[in-house]
Amino acid sequence: MALGRPGLALALAPVPLGFLAVFFLWPVAAILRRGLAAGGVLSVLGKEETWTLVAFTLGQAAASTVIALGAGLPVAFLLARSRLPGLAFVRVAVLVPFVLPTVVVGLAFRTLMPAGGVLPIVLANAFFNVAVVARTVAGLWSHVDRRAEDAARTLGASPPRTFTAVTLPALAPAIGSAAAVVFLFCATSFGVVLVLGGARYRTLETEIYLRTVELLDLPGAAALSLLQLAAVVAALSVGAAARRRRETALRLRGRQETARRPSGGEWGVVAVAYGVVALLLVPVAVLALRSVSGWSLDGYRALAGTGFPGTLQVSGVDAAANSVRAATDATLLAMTLGVAASMVLVALRRGRLVETLDAALMLPLGVSAVTVGFGYLITLDRLPGDLRTSAVLVPLAQALVITPLVIRIVLPVLRSIDERLRQAAATLGAGPWRVWREVDVPLAGRSLLSAAAFGYVVALGEFGATSFLARPDTATLPVAIGRLISRPGELNNQMAYAACTVLMLVTVAVVLLVERLRVPGAVGEF
Repeated sequence: MALGRPGLALALAPVPLGFLAVFFLWPVAAILRRGLAAGGVLSVLGKEETWTLVAFTLGQAAASTVIALGAGLPVAFLLARSRLPGLAFVRVAVLVPFVLPTVVVGLAFRTLMPAGGVLPIVLANAFFNVAVVARTVAGLWSHVDRRAEDAARTLGASPPRTFTAVTLPALAPAIGSAAAVVFLFCATSFGVVLVLGGARYRTLETEIYLRTVELLDLPGAAALSLLQLAAVVAALSVGAAARRRRETALRLRGRQETARRPSGGEWGVVAVAYGVVALLLVPVAVLALRSVSGWSLDGYRALAGTGFPGTLQVSGVDAAANSVRAATDATLLAMTLGVAASMVLVALRRGRLVETLDAALMLPLGVSAVTVGFGYLITLDRLPGDLRTSAVLVPLAQALVITPLVIRIVLPVLRSIDERLRQAAATLGAGPWRVWREVDVPLAGRSLLSAAAFGYVVALGEFGATSFLARPDTATLPVAIGRLISRPGELNNQMAYAACTVLMLVTVAVVLLVERLRVPGAVGEF
């Protein structure tokens, strides 16, 4: 039996789909049902305030997407088309912002722009997502044959004309896919808006949090969750269509050797790309310098304590240990679920069913973490052991967030493996599990390790669901940072900046590991 046979898919499918049903669909449905049963949803949808929230959410997401595209395309050119020293550093520098904890980025931009407002929110969300554009578009751009561009230039087309008439249409699938993902991330941004927007600027995500946690307005939260879910499904549909076109383009073109030393006007694009990289480093550098303000290490020493009296119930060191434990458990679970889901999608090949399953597995990326977290508290008491008070609650929520990212990294790699290798192994008598062990694992091993490292660092910095679910005595480091910056006191500020810097250093270390594990020419997203 070959790996591609539907039998293997039937054997593995209950694992990720069962987890999705129990720990995502059930809690979300319970929240929506309770809110709808309480009445008042229609009145919430009829208020002008609601549609003002929707307009701001979509507007800031659209603005951030445009900026991320504008900043990411030159970097994509640098990574895909240029043969220059130091590109490994560029890849690391671009990826670090994407995996930084949201509360860290929020604090960095609050340091740079103390007045707050819409602009810091838009720039911070764009800062996060330049990597999505750069790496997704570069993956396709490196496969685009230069000969078509050279032919257009020979026929007299200017460089801008060549780009718009030849290169841009070829990159459209990747740009569309990246834009849909960036828009989704920006529309559901939580930590950044919470830190930078305060009470003045709220999105659907932060308003759901406010109505659920502080106002206990379940009908209002349910109405907003329905609106957010509609936007998420639309973004996922656009992203799935663009991703199919991108994968088709990659299969048709194969791997091309397109990198070379820049010439002429290309140096201008390279200069812009390096400028973008330099700007991406500014918030990181400012935060690191702020943590040693006056060249003092008081903030780092204070991590052994609990800050200003009444701020934390655990020390910064204990919060870091909580983060490590939760992220480890979440990563192990997410890898199990993500790899199983990827194997199912590969085994089922292409078709409407595969597209539906793929979209369903991506839903946790866009649904409010607060909705999921509150859903846990009203449903999981019905499971054996009452998980609401269990230490596994936070890892479960984190695994739900990072499993889609694992799938997006692993799935394209598994799909790129020549099916004839699996068929040959099966012909020689290997069963489906041995085919997986002997064929897929050696070829996809580096990507599997990369996905694990990537998922670990995202779980380490997860803030949305964790801030709602973690008890005061089991707070993780991002949650502790959120509490420190919400309370007055210089000691709290020093501890927050020091903790942010610690998280940044761990993030950089993991990103360096991911880069070392990177497969040249890999087509995985992120």
